[in-house]
Amino acid sequence: MSSQSPQPGSGRPTVAGYVPPQGTSRPLPPRRIILEQPMGGLRKVVLSLAIAALVISLMFNVGLLGAYHSYVQTDTGIEEKLHSGSATATDKIAIITLKGVIMEGDGFVKKQIDRITKDIEKGQDIKAVVVRVDSPGGTVTGSDYIYYHLKKLRTDKKIPIVVSMGSLAASGGYYISMCADGQDTIYAEPATWTGSIGVIIPHYDISKFLAEHDIKDDSIASGPLKQMLSPTRIVDETQRKQEQTVVKELVDESFNRFKEIVAEGRPKLKEDPALMAKATTGQIFSASQAQKLGLIDKIGYLDDAVERAGKLAGINAKQARVVKYHQPVGLREVFMGGSSESATQLGMLLDMTAPRAFYLCTWLPGALATAR
Repeated sequence: MSSQSPQPGSGRPTVAGYVPPQGTSRPLPPRRIILEQPMGGLRKVVLSLAIAALVISLMFNVGLLGAYHSYVQTDTGIEEKLHSGSATATDKIAIITLKGVIMEGDGFVKKQIDRITKDIEKGQDIKAVVVRVDSPGGTVTGSDYIYYHLKKLRTDKKIPIVVSMGSLAASGGYYISMCADGQDTIYAEPATWTGSIGVIIPHYDISKFLAEHDIKDDSIASGPLKQMLSPTRIVDETQRKQEQTVVKELVDESFNRFKEIVAEGRPKLKEDPALMAKATTGQIFSASQAQKLGLIDKIGYLDDAVERAGKLAGINAKQARVVKYHQPVGLREVFMGGSSESATQLGMLLDMTAPRAFYLCTWLPGALATAR
């Protein structure tokens, strides 16, 4: 506090204890005393500690993101989920799932292959891949496309690929299984059906049915083979034989391609032409029959294939992070009450009206589900 008292005889206030110089007529301004806050030092300490903690937290999170960046979902079209092993491990084994009929090669299976390729290029430690096949096959081109990109992944990134067959890995499903390379790399479950190595071009003649209902195919074509395999056109025997000869050449070419892929992936069959002929009749085989023929290596489940993939990569699968990929369901699928594939079924069925070769084990002319 400040105090003032009048200077005797001056009639003006002065500060106590202070004598103004003589001749000074201006009063001295009051003195101010600033009391120091007792908590000021503590507040500074607390503020400094808070800033330091914030900086440390930021640095820690940046480091954590760098160490575990592979856990962050950067692709909204595909989700990575833990299947087994250690959730905190950096070494990864990726499971690619192929399920359903293969119509196109650039579907969700290709997205899984691309995701793994990108993750490896970004520095993630993906040590091995397991391809889970549960498919009756599909189109020749779709099967070959997936096979090519799986093989390319194996050779370019130099990682082992092991195949695990589910309930059915037939025809195109078996074709794709040839992406595995090395000893004991193709596993089938005890109840698996596999094989069906061959080609089919579905064709149904409904021309007589249409004629009975007075419906005639009056299409105009540029040549006699333009409407080859049309189910609605009545043709004479000479024309039919000509068409069948042309189509058989196409089937044989695709079949020879299939056998070449099998020979490349199954050396035992390549070395024994009689065994190859027995395995490529188009027959479906049980897991035990397939093993005797050399079509598969081991009878076991998905976890057995994962364990084998780990050994080929030089890691313990139980200590690695084993992941699977899932296709997220969008609002469209939620409101429509189904998956994204269900919206394309009509287009697929219409597409089946075109002549097309299939590596497919089926009694139907078309597919009711795409590979996913």
